[in-house]
Amino acid sequence: MTEKLEVGTIVTGTVTGIQPYGAFVELDNQTQGLIHISEISQGFVKNIHDHVKVGDQVKVKVLSIDEDGKISLSIRAAQATGKKKVGKKRQGSVKNETPQAGFNTLKEKLQEWIEQSQREDLIKK
Repeated sequence: MTEKLEVGTIVTGTVTGIQPYGAFVELDNQTQGLIHISEISQGFVKNIHDHVKVGDQVKVKVLSIDEDGKISLSIRAAQATGKKKVGKKRQGSVKNETPQAGFNTLKEKLQEWIEQSQREDLIKK
């Protein structure tokens, strides 16, 4: 199956083993890959056993295939595929107005701070 697999392909496999650093997934009788712990889920994964069990069918994305035939897989990337980021678009315009009453610009504040730092009555002795 290694010849058919390409980086970016999404396939289904079976979890065959779990180690503290990741889960091994059998893609077919001759092909196995590894899902690194950082690729198990979108959030932080402390214990892989909380997310997958041996025998689970998982949908994974092929991240890389190295020269030795080692295959890196990702559940996280497979789940992200097809999902569009939904966010609020911000609309507006930038106005060059003077600051509102009660607010000083950084330039004005900086000058004030410099003057305060030079006052003898404020200097700690």
